[in-house]
Amino acid sequence: MGYGASTAYQDLVNVEQTFYDSGYQDGFAHGRIHGLIEGRALGREKGFEMWEELGYYEGFALMWKAILANEAKQDERALHNIKHLLDLISQFPRVNPSAAEASDLDIPKLFRQIRSRYKVLCATLGTKPSVRAGGQAPSPERNDDLGGPHSESNPPAGRSSVWRVDNTAQPPRNSALSF
Repeated sequence: MGYGASTAYQDLVNVEQTFYDSGYQDGFAHGRIHGLIEGRALGREKGFEMWEELGYYEGFALMWKAILANEAKQDERALHNIKHLLDLISQFPRVNPSAAEASDLDIPKLFRQIRSRYKVLCATLGTKPSVRAGGQAPSPERNDDLGGPHSESNPPAGRSSVWRVDNTAQPPRNSALSF
């Protein structure tokens, strides 16, 4: 037997590994493409949720800043917390920081600081903080006016609903339209 026959037998012995390696390479390339697509979609979704929450905090702070500006008595503590919250929000990146740029910005840490400052501001103003992303249903264990078991559709005993639904409405008697 010559050199060619040995190589042919070697190829037969390694046929399973060859197919495995080929399948692995194909699967890796396919997974990379789909991973990038899914990662981009997930990043867009989570980024939207974060900015929706930040927009709520900024609108809340700006509204209370305007309210406090119109009052005769100035609440310095509340104004300081509003200013600090708006400063933290302004530090949040407006564009996606690229991996090429060296950045020591810790986005989750900054987001936690913003949430904490919002809660401090709510405590200063005497309001209940509402921390939930838009589109989320309120949790069933919440018992406040933000949609828990005591929301408009299920008010507690002795308390009337804010938005009354009148189910006794009569349909129009004359259904013929005249123009």
